[in-house]
Amino acid sequence: MSFRSRIKAFALAGLVATIGTAATATDINAVFSPSSEELRNRLVASSLILQAERDGTKDTQELLAAARADYERLLAVLYDAGHFGGVISITVDGREAANIPPLESPDAINTITLRINMGPIYRFSQANIGPLAAQTELPEEFRRGAIASTGAIRDAARAAVDGWRANGNALADIGGQQITARHDQNRVGANIAVTPGPVLSFGEVSIQGNADVRTRRINTIAGLTPGQRFDPAEIERAERRLRRTGSFRSVVITESETAAPDGTLPLTIEVAEQTPRRFGFGAEYSTIDGVRLTGFWLHRNFLGGAERFRVDSGIAGIGGETGGIDYGVDLRYERPATPRADVDLFAELGFERLKEPDFQSRTGDFTLGFTRYAADDLVVTFGLGYLYSEVEDDFGKETYSLITLPLSATRERRDDLLDPTKGVFFRAEATPFYGLGDTESGAQLKFDARGYRTFGETLPVTAALRLQLGSLVGPSLTESPPFYRFYSGGGGTVRGQDYQSLAVAVNGDRTGGRSFAGISGEARVRVTDTITMVGFYDWGFVAAESFTDGGDTHAGAGLGIRYNTGIGPIRLDLATPISGSADASDFYIYVGIGQAF
Repeated sequence: MSFRSRIKAFALAGLVATIGTAATATDINAVFSPSSEELRNRLVASSLILQAERDGTKDTQELLAAARADYERLLAVLYDAGHFGGVISITVDGREAANIPPLESPDAINTITLRINMGPIYRFSQANIGPLAAQTELPEEFRRGAIASTGAIRDAARAAVDGWRANGNALADIGGQQITARHDQNRVGANIAVTPGPVLSFGEVSIQGNADVRTRRINTIAGLTPGQRFDPAEIERAERRLRRTGSFRSVVITESETAAPDGTLPLTIEVAEQTPRRFGFGAEYSTIDGVRLTGFWLHRNFLGGAERFRVDSGIAGIGGETGGIDYGVDLRYERPATPRADVDLFAELGFERLKEPDFQSRTGDFTLGFTRYAADDLVVTFGLGYLYSEVEDDFGKETYSLITLPLSATRERRDDLLDPTKGVFFRAEATPFYGLGDTESGAQLKFDARGYRTFGETLPVTAALRLQLGSLVGPSLTESPPFYRFYSGGGGTVRGQDYQSLAVAVNGDRTGGRSFAGISGEARVRVTDTITMVGFYDWGFVAAESFTDGGDTHAGAGLGIRYNTGIGPIRLDLATPISGSADASDFYIYVGIGQAF
């Protein structure tokens, strides 16, 4: 018998109850005594006969089968709530459903009656389990004097087995159990014996299900080393490593039921490969920025080793008032598990042509680097790159030749990337650059923090808050690359303001600042399953020097609507300026896919 089966078996072993129900073809009566609303709701949700009534079931065979199945289902609910002396009766036209022979099913059923006497709550007189591995934490509910819930017994058994498995005892299991109900005392004694088994190591790893991805690469990406002490957490990490490549629809790692003679545990990795090629398109619109079109093409097994090759392209400013049309293309190659399991190698090549309100540029850059998955929710990247750019702005024409060292750290704890309702997101970026020739050196720093919390159940309201910070250190504004300077205004910073409308003046010429701060807040009210109403407020700050040297601010606010789809919400925002430039329009429209942040 498996571990899970044993837990279920001992939780119900040796306990007896009587049950009865009554129902009609058009009306079913259920009587609960004494009445506990919470437990009553659990019983109603678990009952198949009450579900049959809600579904309008008429077939007598289906009704009788539901009535027979309800005994065990309802009894399990009572035991889980600590009611070990409950009585359940389900009668079909006055006959107990459990006593009706299968071959004597009635041709018609007039009445089905369900009666449940919940009985008193039982408590643990004993709650013993062992032996336990060091550091094992049993659930608080499994203790003498606590409500004798079968759920608490199962959780304690699972915690005990998991504790031994975390110690390397891969085949730990429940060796025996004695569950005794004393009905005269309303007490339950629970004594559970655990069989730890030997400490094992990872053994031979076999691969199944792969067709195009090489077996050797799957083993390398999984990172399960034969001879390494058994650790269930490492198996979970191996599954995550394989899934995040995007090359597989499913990944399952199974353990052998028996150990090998050499003290190792053989493992099997079974994968189902994903369709390798994928492409997609996107579109956004705002009254000032105009239309932005994006597209990508992706290969998820580029060289047969689960490598990713992606081409992204975009064109923006179509019909807008942002200075002209921008366009660009990026090519990115990623090789997982290089040089080790939790590190990926990447190479990126990009070309971009910008026509911004304050400058025009043509830029090409190449970066070679690594992505390290430091924790389940923490990703760090670091690389070495070269950037070449030809720029024309109010300060004249310049050519920039830079060696870059892009660094970033991202902590992702949101429940949904496209439509989060709870959690936090943090991203810190630093791009030191070394100027070649006459180009000066410095660094651009950026920080992005987002938080989400939902209140209420009937009409849930999600409060979303975002903080953005930016700083340029090193060269003066006249000598710094303009694409490293900071502006505010438009989608992504302050809705309700012109694109990059907030800047600074240097010797009478308009340009981006050395410091930036942005704050955005939204209240998202989910009206229906598909419609969400949004109120928002955005604020931005740009300074020529540091944050403390003074600067200019502006703000915008508005209302929006989200239509929730399977690929994220479709977003429509209507914004108006609150403070800032007198030249701003009365309102701005923004359309896109996904939340604003």
